[in-house]
Amino acid sequence: MNKKAEILATATHLLAMQGYSQTSMSTLARLTGVAHGTIFYHFKNKEELFLDILKEFKTDILREYQGHRSTSTARTGMERLENAVAFYLQLSARMADRFLLLHRHDAYELARVNPDCRRHLEAIYDCLTGLFEIAIAAGQADGTLAAEPSARKAALLVFTMVDGLVRFNTYNIYDANRLHGDLIASIRRMLQPSAPSGGG
Repeated sequence: MNKKAEILATATHLLAMQGYSQTSMSTLARLTGVAHGTIFYHFKNKEELFLDILKEFKTDILREYQGHRSTSTARTGMERLENAVAFYLQLSARMADRFLLLHRHDAYELARVNPDCRRHLEAIYDCLTGLFEIAIAAGQADGTLAAEPSARKAALLVFTMVDGLVRFNTYNIYDANRLHGDLIASIRRMLQPSAPSGGG
């Protein structure tokens, strides 16, 4: 791991645990064992460092999802959606610091005054909801999922349910994995196609 990557990894953990306003560049320098000048050589200020973390997060999500898609054996849209839910839960466990950072209020406070921060957050959420939207659109096309609501609305609903479960893990309230089966069952009920009405 090069020095810049090490600084980013340490900063991500620090920002996730302490929050943006409570994290100082001095603490980051001490934890990474580098001089302040080294950090400022790579990042102009804390804001730029934070934006780099968000940008890298989106890139890593896309890379991970492409790897997931390349090994998927799902045959229907419904199977793709179930796989996308499992992938999201696994991803949130592997990237726990970044999801904790995403769930902190600090990022959204900064986004109110920094258009770049808002753009990066929107890109991350578009990427995450897109995982579900692609699968739902495929399911609507092959008839394994209901045509209504639209793929976009359905994806937002599924995202809300799945991310809510991730937040339980983030804040150590419930074990998300134990509710995985119930979550899938709820999504199936919500998005299953209507049974054709019997003719007379």
